Amino acid sequence: MAGPSSTEYIPHHLEHLRYDLVKGEWVHGTQGIINFDLINVDSLFMAAIIGVVFATIFRIAARKATSGVPGKFQAFIELVVEFIDDRVAEVFHGDRHFLGPLALTIFCWVVLMNTMDLLPLDIPGIVASAAGHGHWRALPTADINTTFAMSLSVLVLILFFSIKAKGIGGYGHELFTAPFGKHWLLWIPNFALNTVELLAKPVSLGMRLFGNMYAGELVFMLIALLGFAWGGAFATGSYAVGALGFLGQVALTALWAIFHILIILLQGFIFMVLTVVYISMGQESH
Repeated sequence: MAGPSSTEYIPHHLEHLRYDLVKGEWVHGTQGIINFDLINVDSLFMAAIIGVVFATIFRIAARKATSGVPGKFQAFIELVVEFIDDRVAEVFHGDRHFLGPLALTIFCWVVLMNTMDLLPLDIPGIVASAAGHGHWRALPTADINTTFAMSLSVLVLILFFSIKAKGIGGYGHELFTAPFGKHWLLWIPNFALNTVELLAKPVSLGMRLFGNMYAGELVFMLIALLGFAWGGAFATGSYAVGALGFLGQVALTALWAIFHILIILLQGFIFMVLTVVYISMGQESH
């Protein structure tokens, strides 16, 4: 079977391997509208595997930790843990026994998921084809379902910590009386404004991570299209043009990958910091 043409290449690579829970069959599709009958199996599988890898790495580090001079592996893990704990301490001044590990988990998990964008673009599809499926997107954070699931979990934590700090009555009172005042005529605008502010937090979290990683994935796909150009040049005997196109593709891929490493780390850091900031804000009284 012939591979996709240049016009089919990007749509082909944007399709998820999905399972229809109602029909009980495998389907393929692009991002589209969130459908609760369909599960993006590739995103779920990659996110779960990466989570297991992250937990395993840190478990090994914890079991091999020594009080003496640490090795390179232990020193690296300690550096990451101390860096995250210091950032949390700058934002949140309460008990960090839960929030510190949460921030560490978010940062490492998001960064590791983002790193899947550095895999060779066609390798996941080739492996999936060998297993009987022609579609597999290896980047979970380029799936809006993944990023919104994470951001909705953050919303639950915001509500939990807010109610824990203020009580159900105190939090409900704040929803209806801040910021315009306690008069009953202002209850509806207060509640509407606070609801919009509350919902905007997970929406901005999910959309920011999804948008940046989706755009980065598309850039890799656009660079990959150069392969059709230099492949065609070689096929027609224009070897100099083909060689130039090949070298240009390699150089652009390397440059974008190097720059994309910064995006991978930055997006993990932003998601982590904003989560801590939102939870900290939720415990403050207006």
